[in-house]
Amino acid sequence: MHHRKWIWMVTFLIGCFSALINPAQAQSFAALEGMQIHANRATSSLLLYRGEGFQKSHLARMEQDLQTLAATVSAFPDASPELLERHQALQTLLREGAAFGREEDDMPWGWPLEMSKALRDFLTAVRSQQGADAHAELPAKVEYLTVQYLSRAYVGSFETAREQPDTYLGQDERRLVPAIDTQLAALDGKSDPAIAKLKARWSFLKVALEDMNSGNNSFNTASGRPFAPIMVDRHARGLSEQWMALSR
Repeated sequence: MHHRKWIWMVTFLIGCFSALINPAQAQSFAALEGMQIHANRATSSLLLYRGEGFQKSHLARMEQDLQTLAATVSAFPDASPELLERHQALQTLLREGAAFGREEDDMPWGWPLEMSKALRDFLTAVRSQQGADAHAELPAKVEYLTVQYLSRAYVGSFETAREQPDTYLGQDERRLVPAIDTQLAALDGKSDPAIAKLKARWSFLKVALEDMNSGNNSFNTASGRPFAPIMVDRHARGLSEQWMALSR
């Protein structure tokens, strides 16, 4: 336990020291983290809009998520042409999904796969500029798992990036839940009520995420209980907000 606390403290101090040395780099990482989070959130909002009866509040939330994402991308001076192109593609596709009619047949059968690909392609472009930063990606992992959960609850499938099995984009709850557990366990050495609240929220959320049953094509939860997409969405957003607040 003492060894783990020491590791966490060293990692935390290195991160703080690096931010002081290069605040521009720290700001860049924050922007790239935000892009991943807001892209996932916009996708979740679309799924809620279609899955929960086309409520105007969910459509408004999707538009707010897309605007926040666009602002984050626009404010990032080093955005590659690929990142800009894939951002535009994702934005266009999500708005297209919101415009389909209410009936099941109104949505082309292959559209959910297009949605999955557009999100993966954008997140891949963001990660190619960010590099591997597992610490910064914790909220993105939670939000990405939430997209998977809502997809299974509402449209039946979400295709992960099978060509990237070693990144979170190619993983589902079977690898991401343990990975998030490990990252949160490293916070044990920090005596802070905010950490306790963060971990309590995760303990509640991961029960639902572990029940997703991604390895089964029946699209039922592992326990047989109904999916709870609204609850998962709410707690995922709360957790990522708490994490970002701690990281600032």
